Parts: sequence; structure tokens; C-alpha cells
Amino acid sequence: MNKLIDKKLLKFLLVGVVNTLVGTAIMFGLYNLAHCSYWVSSAANYILTSILSFFLNKYFTFGNRENSVSQVVRFALNIAVCYVLAYGIAKPLTLYLLAGAGTAVRDNVSMFVGMCLFTGFNYLGQRFFAFREKEAR
Repeated sequence: MNKLIDKKLLKFLLVGVVNTLVGTAIMFGLYNLAHCSYWVSSAANYILTSILSFFLNKYFTFGNRENSVSQVVRFALNIAVCYVLAYGIAKPLTLYLLAGAGTAVRDNVSMFVGMCLFTGFNYLGQRFFAFREKEAR
């Protein structure tokens, strides 16, 4: 448990606050103001903020200095898997729990739930997969 809850988690959460502010504006703005679909709005959020997240988390959070294509691929794969898992769970769960609510309410709540799930999945994926520390030999 000490390996999960440490200074890196606090830095990750700080980067997450920045990403959340930017991403929330993008996602809810596209959905509610530009009338884009649920999937376009949430995907645009994660594509744009993932670029910011890569650099902030790589250097600031995890202090990772590896320069490789495989790291970029691991990061992109992590983001894609976390997105599909988080929003794939959030959408049907919210539709089920809020069956009587209007579409806009269900979609907005679902996007919020997806954001929360994504954060947890993404931290684990970045820490132990995308920016994993090399074991000392």
C-alpha cells in the first residue's frame, strides 16, 4: 500500500486537477454548447488532455527520463484502455441507475462517473505500466 500512496500520488492528483479543469471545459463545452455527441465530447477531452498529461506526469510526477517510442506506445495504450473501460462502464451503469432521467442528465452524469473511473484506472496504468520504474539489476 505504501507503494501506491506516496509523493507520486500527490503529484499525480495535482496534475489531474489541471487536466480535469481543462478536460471538463472541453468535454462539457462540446456536449452542452457545441452539441457534439457523448463519445465525441468525451474522446476529445481525453485526446487533448492526454498530450498534456504525458509530459506533466512523465517529468513532474514520475521523474521519468526514458526516451523511447515504446514508452509513448505504452502511454497511448494505457489511455485507450482506461478510456474504454471507464466510459464503457459508466455509460451502461448510469443508463441503468438513471433510467427515468432525461438523456442530457444521464449523459452528463455518465461523463462525470467516467471521469472518476478513468482517474483511478489511469493512475495505476501510468504508474505501473506507462512510466514503470526499471528494476535495479
